[in-house]
Order: sequence, then structure tokens, then C-alpha cells
Amino acid sequence: MSKIQIFRSFLRAYVFILLLSLSGQYSFGQITEDTYHKAEYFLSNSIQKEVYHLDVNPNWLDDKKRFWHQTYTQDGKRFFLTDIEKGQTQEAFDHEELAKVLSEKSGETIDSKSLPINRIQFNNDGSLVFEWHNQEWTYTVGVLESKRTSSDSRDRTVSISPDGNWKAYVKNFNLFVENLKTGEETQLSYDGKKEYEYASYWGWSDMLHGENGERPAHFSINWSPDSKKILTQIVDLRLAEKMLLLDNSQDDKFRPQLMGYYRASPGDTTVVMYTPVLFEIESKKETKFPRLSLPHFIGINLSWDDNSENLYGTYLQRGFKSFDLIEINVDSKEIRKVYSESSPTHVNNNNIFRRLDNGQFILGTEKSGWNQLHLMDWETGELVNRITLGNYVVKNILSIDEENSTIYFEAAGKEENINPYYSFVYKVNFDGTGLELLTPENAFHSISYSSGNDYLVDNYSTVNQPTVSVVRELKTGKIIHEISKADISNLLKKGYQSPKQFTATAKDDMTTIYGIYYLPTDFNPKKKYPIIDYTYSGPHIDITPKTFRSGLVGLQQPMAELGFVVVTVDGLGTSSRGKAFNDVSYKNLGDGTTDHVLAIKELAAQHMFMDIQKVGIFGHSAGGYDAGRAMLLHPDFYKVGVASAGDHDHRMEKAWWPEMYMGYPVGDFYHEQSNVTNAANLKGHLLLAHGGIDENVNPSATFKFAEALINAGKDFDLFIWPSRNHSFGRTDGDYFTKKRWDYFIEHLMGEKPLRHYQIKK
Repeated sequence: MSKIQIFRSFLRAYVFILLLSLSGQYSFGQITEDTYHKAEYFLSNSIQKEVYHLDVNPNWLDDKKRFWHQTYTQDGKRFFLTDIEKGQTQEAFDHEELAKVLSEKSGETIDSKSLPINRIQFNNDGSLVFEWHNQEWTYTVGVLESKRTSSDSRDRTVSISPDGNWKAYVKNFNLFVENLKTGEETQLSYDGKKEYEYASYWGWSDMLHGENGERPAHFSINWSPDSKKILTQIVDLRLAEKMLLLDNSQDDKFRPQLMGYYRASPGDTTVVMYTPVLFEIESKKETKFPRLSLPHFIGINLSWDDNSENLYGTYLQRGFKSFDLIEINVDSKEIRKVYSESSPTHVNNNNIFRRLDNGQFILGTEKSGWNQLHLMDWETGELVNRITLGNYVVKNILSIDEENSTIYFEAAGKEENINPYYSFVYKVNFDGTGLELLTPENAFHSISYSSGNDYLVDNYSTVNQPTVSVVRELKTGKIIHEISKADISNLLKKGYQSPKQFTATAKDDMTTIYGIYYLPTDFNPKKKYPIIDYTYSGPHIDITPKTFRSGLVGLQQPMAELGFVVVTVDGLGTSSRGKAFNDVSYKNLGDGTTDHVLAIKELAAQHMFMDIQKVGIFGHSAGGYDAGRAMLLHPDFYKVGVASAGDHDHRMEKAWWPEMYMGYPVGDFYHEQSNVTNAANLKGHLLLAHGGIDENVNPSATFKFAEALINAGKDFDLFIWPSRNHSFGRTDGDYFTKKRWDYFIEHLMGEKPLRHYQIKK
């Protein structure tokens, strides 16, 4: 063999080895059942059993010094009882003994590792009460007794006055009361009729079946403390228009079932209206307050003062640009504005508001640019003093100690050089002095507190720091008892790597934004992994997990197990970082994923295992809109998208959410940011999915988006689950979960999914 031939042979062998090596960087191997098994392991029904003592959700006993909680241990599902004064946490009862007794009673084989009960109560004598087989049972060691058929026996069609002398109810859409001593019936209203109905409300999931279907009956009144007056409302459906659905899934029907419900869309005037009305029992006087009428998706919540002389509460104007604190004097019927606030964008629909016994009130508002607490005078509505001040967000009040003029609250963003989303507990005096951090650990503090309690339960963790569950003194924050620590040994045996935290620069070129990314348990840094963005950039929420539980139990890790790097980002316009940060999304919901693009590019530049040429995106509900919008706004970046239950045109969405964040009245910006309007921009692979009977986000917008894609000559995929509402593709896994996995396996990874595989339940 000549030298040239030898050289050519060597060169061919070298090139072959080089190509084989390079191909190994991108090859993920054939998709097998084991591929799906790895992903299934991290679905919520499975993974929560693999982490022992994941966290503690306390159920307080009456003495406020003991609580029980349920968790998973090496011995399966277990109930624990914590006695704070004893500093003791132990099993609440003998699980093996109870399983034996249940088995004997039922003739079934009851496993002590998975007792068929979920909630328990403790009697003063130490006996245990729980529900099983639709009955209530009392258990004392070795003895099991059935008490009654388990059902809520309270009659929800009537309401008894606080003094026990009156019974209120509705008849023929009018309000009546009956004197329980004499049996005398009194009619209080006379103009009630179908669709103009007293003492009722329209429920979120109320559904009408058929063309003339009857809506579910509801009864709701608010007795004054002295039992002499009733506050309620008139539900006016006369001009309201219904949203419609067709249920094609019922086995016993061979034509679709028509379903209707009232859910106003942005800008609609044909909506269900609520009008407050006051009744005085002795005089039989009725007073309507038409000035306070509001659409049902806003509503009005008024409370009685202790002496039954006044009503008070928060009144939000439609469009959510202003709110009033109001007081109604029962005698004069005068409506007094105690305090008013407005914003050119929107105000919170859940402002912190607490009345005090000393004629003052505590108000949390964003008028400073950050949600802060203010001490206000109830009679004048004037500021007494600022309670908190700074560039951080007060999230909620845990407790108010009026005797000592102290407030205990949760806030985020105050501590320097710490993730601004992490929540901590503080206390402060009414006059703003004595601000003190009570939970100093650098972690997210998930707090469980029961009103009037001297203690709180703190589950503190990060996405990569397992949960530590402790009892703290409310007044000092001092840890007085450690309940448990999460045991993740099973995860570590699987090769689990907790999500990695990262920061990036937002589209304004100056703001730091935060995200995390997930790796598969068999991660190989020498490989190239496609990237998937999990999105839900709604301005009312920050979606990126902050705790160990939320980092573990979600949609991301199962997706990563298939062979992807999964990224989640909180960009500009999301919640929990102040008014200016949040307002970036106002009239601009369609630009939420631009920050995702920038963050992913910045992240991929730091990690060679991330394949920036193969990026996909998925989301559900508002995230479904985001995913569809991302495919149209950034068509050269996102190659594959899965948009499920998406509100693809906000003009077709339920009114409150877009009217708060997209603006009211409806303007051209709705049209410009609609996925329907921009359908022609599609370049990549897109799967649209929706539940056929989704009353939360009506499937009509998905159909309209699909029609626009067809008209634009765009190829796409459509999946309709006929029998499903808004809940599908969630963390526990279902038919659509695999379909979503398969779509990315095929179109982003370039592998062939396994057909007809069913996720194990």
C-alpha cells in the first residue's frame, strides 16, 4: 500500500471517528418506554411520595397549641400531631392498628401505608374522627364507631339570624323572613322575578343545560349583628348574554348537549349586574343602592360594623383604575367616601384593608410605587403616618396586635443581595418604628398562620435547598421547635439535580430578571440539549418556582427527563416587584416573552450544552396565549410551540383579567396583540389544544385562531379533548401530557415518539 493510500485510509478513519463523536453530542437515542418512565417518575402523584417530609401544612386544633399534618415517609402516608408546648412531633395514632380495624370492619385489605382517609379531627377525649365510605367515624384505640352518614346537613336555602329569632329565605325570587317564635311570615321584597332575583349570586361555574336550562339556585344574605337588618343584593340577568359550549362527550346522548353560562368579555355592556339592597326587618323598609351597581365579575363586598349602624367596604370601579373605601349609614342611607385612590393603569383588586377598634384603619396601596402599609383615620380618610416605607412589596398582614400597636406581615424585596421574590416575615409598630426581620434565613418562607395564634409554621426553602419546617413564636420569630426536614435521598439516587437559578438582563437593558432551568437526571454536559421555555407571564403572578416544593412538583422536570433543558423566567410585567415593574405589561400583554428570548440567549451563551437553534415553548391558559404569541412574535427563535387552553384574543376572554391589565375601554391594542390577528406570522410547528367544555377560557378563541391559520395557509396541529374543561395537562399527567411531550420529541428533538403509550396512574 502506498503512502498516499495509507494516508487516505487514515484520513477516512479519522473523519469517521470525528463524525461519530460529533453525532453523539446530538443523539439522544431511540425513544423507549423507559424514556416515559423517567418522566412519569416526576409527575406530582408519584414524586410527592418519593420525598419524605416534603413540607408541613398545619391543621390547628382549637387550643391553637397543637396541630396535625399529613405527609409521606418511608412508611407511606402518615399523619403527625405536633404539641408545641411539649416541643414534640409524633405520629397522631397507630396507623397499623387503625388499618387492621378498618380491614376488619370492611372486609377489604387496608394498607397502613396508604390509609383511605385524608382529614382527621380530635375530640377532647383523644378519640379520632374521620370520614370513610361516606360516613363519619370515631376511633378510639381498637374501637371504631359509625356516627352518621357523611353529608353537609346545613340547609343552604335559609339563613338564621344571629339571635336565632328569624329565618330568611327566598320564594318566587323575593326575600322573606319568618319569625321563629310566632311562625309569622313577612315578605320583604315584591319586584323580584326570574332574571331579577333577590338574595342570590351568579357562581363561577354555574352552567345552564339546554336552551332554557335553569341555573343553580343560590342564596346569600348578610345579617346585621343585632339581627334587625339584612344586607343582600339583586342579581340582574335581564340584559346578560351567555357564552355557549357544546358537550359532545356524553355516552348516553347522540346529539351534542348545549351548555351556557354568563361570563362577560372585555367591554361588554350586556353583563350580569349586582345591586346592593338593605332591608330593615321591623319597618319592612327596603333600600336599593343603584349607585353601587357593578358587574358580577367585580362585585361588592360590604361588612357590618359591630354596632349594626354602618356598612363599609371597598368599591372598585369598572376598569380597575380607581377604588373607594365607602361607608353607608343605615339610618340616613348616606354613602360616604372614606378614601379614594386612582391610577392611570390599574389598582390592586385585593388591597390590604383592616379596620381598627380605635377609629383608624390600615391600608396597603401602591401609590408610592411599592405596596406599603399606611395608618389612616377612618373619619377623615387622612393619612396618620406611613407604617412601612421602601422599595419592597408588602404581600399581606398575618396579624395585628392592637393592644401593643404592632403589625406582623410578609414582604419581599427588602433584603439586599437576596432574590427579590423571596418572602420574609417582619413586625413593625403602628408608627413605623421597630421594623424587625423575624425570619432571617436566606430562603423563601412559606408561612401558615391561624388568626389569634401565638405561633406560626414556617416552611423555608429554595428550589435547591430542601424544606425545613419549623414552629416560630410570632412575636420574636424565634424557632422553638423543628418539625421536620425534607429527605430527598430517593431523588439523589435517581441523579436528580435541583433547578439552577440564574439572572439575566431584561429588554430595558438595565433590570435584572430571574429564572431557573432544569436538567435531566442523566444530564451529560458534552451533549447538546434542545431548550423548552415554560411560560405564564400573566401580570398577576410570578410563575418561576421559588420553593423546593414548587421547583420539584411541576411540569418542567418531567419534560426535562425526556432530554430537554427547560427554562422558566419572570420577565418585566410580572408580579411581586413593584408598580413600575408590573405596569410594563399594561396594554402590552403580548410582549411578555421578549424577556424570555433575551434570557435564554444570555443563558445559552454561558452553557454550551444548550442548543440555541432548537428552542420550543409551551403554556396553558394565559400561558397558552403566551406560547401562541411567542411563535408569532419571535418566529425565527421559537421553532416549536404547544399552546393549550389559550385565550388567544383577549376580546374573547373573561372580562376582569384583560380589563385590569389590557385596559378598559377596549382599544386597538387588543386587536394588535391578538394571536388571531397575527396568525400569518407562523413559521414553526404549533400545536393548539383545548378542552371542549372549558368554561374558564372558552374554546372559541382557539377555533378562531385555527381558522385564521387556515386562511393564512399555515400548517398547524389541533387537539380538542371533548369531555374536558380547563383542567388538563396538569402536573399529575394525563392523555394530553404525553401528547405535549411527543410534540417536542418529534419536532424539536427530531426523534420518533412511542405511539399508544399510556401514562401510568
